[in-house]
Amino acid sequence: MKLPKKWSRKNAVRKPQLADRQIRADAAGTPPGGLVLIACGALAREILAITSQFPAGTVELTCLPASWHNHPEKIVPGLRRKVSALRRKGRRVAVIYGDCGTGGEIDAFLEAEQITRIPGPHCYEMFLGAAAFEDEMETALGTFFLTDYMVRHFERIVMQGMGLRRHPQLRDMYFGNYTRALYIAQIEDKDLARRARIAAAALGLDYEYRFSGYGTLPAFIAGEINQQATWPHLNQARHIHTSG
Repeated sequence: MKLPKKWSRKNAVRKPQLADRQIRADAAGTPPGGLVLIACGALAREILAITSQFPAGTVELTCLPASWHNHPEKIVPGLRRKVSALRRKGRRVAVIYGDCGTGGEIDAFLEAEQITRIPGPHCYEMFLGAAAFEDEMETALGTFFLTDYMVRHFERIVMQGMGLRRHPQLRDMYFGNYTRALYIAQIEDKDLARRARIAAAALGLDYEYRFSGYGTLPAFIAGEINQQATWPHLNQARHIHTSG
């Protein structure tokens, strides 16, 4: 299956339920053995915008809570539970996650289970691509990255979650070694860009902007859908359905 039509810079398609809840897309009519993406909740909006471009029933999405970035010890057990439940249903699984502070535990688990993960240690590289990410790091090692999700939830995640509202003096402790905030945008949105600039100022950092779009996500998802077409369990399920 080819990639869908060119991704629009404003391709938000629909507003999904966001972080910390299980999110499913295109589930209706998904056949036994169908493809399920397990992802971080922070990527839900972007993945739903991509999967909605494929025919209904092609792929399903389920997410682990985005808040588990602060509790990486929960991620692999959460993945294990989801993988086990989905495989009992005969589903094929692919994972859209970075390492997310697990120290390689995600990859170790997925390798043992023979499950594919999107390349890259974190979502910043997924959006920018490996070469562009390395270029940005060489330009300024002290870079604090912002994504659309981070900008939308900056107050909750950073200002409240890290205690900067109550204890402004913590800013230098946390961000003293950073020099800039780089907003890598998934969609073009003037309000998000404005809020990203305010976030950078709140941290005392220079502000820069790059439009990344959905980066490597569309190609990875399309590739997994192509793999799905040749997956034995799915072909068997279709045969049973047809012959029944």
